[in-house]
Amino acid sequence: MTERLLQYIWQHQYYNHRELMTTGEVPEPCAIISPGTYNTNQGPDFLGGRVRIGERLWAGNIELHVKASEWFIHGHQHDHNYNNVILHVVWENDLKDQAFHLPMIELSARVPRVLLQQYEEWMMGTTNIPCSSAIASVNELVWMKWKETLVIERLQSKTKQILDYLAESKNHWEEVFWWMLARNFGITVNKEVFEAVARSLPSTIIARHRSNPHQVEAMLFGQANLLGGKASGDYHTLLKKEYRFLKKKYDLSTVFAPVHFLRMRPVNFPTIRLAQLSVLMTYAEHLFSKILSLTQLAELKKIFDVTAGDFWHYHYRFGETSCYQPKKLGEQMIDTIIINTVVPMVFVYGQYHQDEILRDKALYWLDLLGAEKNRITTRFYGFGIKSVNAFDTQSLYQLKTSYCDQKRCLECAVGNFILSGNDYQPGKDQLSVGIKQ
Repeated sequence: MTERLLQYIWQHQYYNHRELMTTGEVPEPCAIISPGTYNTNQGPDFLGGRVRIGERLWAGNIELHVKASEWFIHGHQHDHNYNNVILHVVWENDLKDQAFHLPMIELSARVPRVLLQQYEEWMMGTTNIPCSSAIASVNELVWMKWKETLVIERLQSKTKQILDYLAESKNHWEEVFWWMLARNFGITVNKEVFEAVARSLPSTIIARHRSNPHQVEAMLFGQANLLGGKASGDYHTLLKKEYRFLKKKYDLSTVFAPVHFLRMRPVNFPTIRLAQLSVLMTYAEHLFSKILSLTQLAELKKIFDVTAGDFWHYHYRFGETSCYQPKKLGEQMIDTIIINTVVPMVFVYGQYHQDEILRDKALYWLDLLGAEKNRITTRFYGFGIKSVNAFDTQSLYQLKTSYCDQKRCLECAVGNFILSGNDYQPGKDQLSVGIKQ
């Protein structure tokens, strides 16, 4: 038994209420009218509880411990925050021979064994989705409501990062969008260095050279330290020349972090992604403002429908010729950029300016985008959980990383449903909810 599990059992009243009695020399009947509200701050575990002990009705706070002696171990007898505690709920009363100044009830013999066994299996199991064997049984309505919560949680988790960026940029939303956009063009392997490149090259400088795509590309490649060494052809020479001039003009500092090519498909090479990004940045000034004005997903996708310059039709990197293949930004990559850059930025912007229309638009776009395919979504699919769109897959990503991986089953709606409805439910005979007030 853990204190968190005991809190969960108390919060949801998953124990036998029949003939509930306090402990001590003179036990008294105890009826729980309200278990109180779970307190995540300092002080007793549950606030505002209401219980009837004997003939008296008590209102106040309720404290829980696995063992009764923990009241003294934690020093609650000296803490004024616990002066209004009306009931001490314990799993095991190890103070049977000692007088205790508060009414106390013991729950160890009142909780369904199946709940404890299920929880222990989840905590001790090695699977990365603890409830995988029962997850397909979860009610669709539970899933629907929980997914909404998970998606909002995921977007909220990105809010701090974006607000931190905003503070660094002195409230320059376009600049923050540029940093985020570059970061996500770098995908997992090169995201840090791509963001560093964006930070080293203000979007205002790029805007001045929108009419000359080669100069924009030269700055991106040069800042990423991909123009060093001996030139390997006319185009490489041109970019090197342009970069030398622009670097001196704007006093740019090259980013010397390593750019990775290994173990990735050529279409994801940093050279290709930077070339595509440079084309995108020449298309529209004030890109984020333009995106905010859009309503249709098709219009949004059209903005990202870019193809790297002609040189890259025959190359994946400098000095190596390849078969003709236009390096068009693929549909999957466009969706990924929208999911990880556009949606969070629009959501946070709407939240920052208290604009519900923008927040809802961000969620609406997630609902329209196709389901992502990755290890997490594939894993859930194997257990019978299908994804229809990006809203579903983003919720599963949040579920896996923030709940399953951390085994926060007691805080998960899916885990709650299985624990409360798999083989037992509150109100059934085995729980015997007793007095109803």
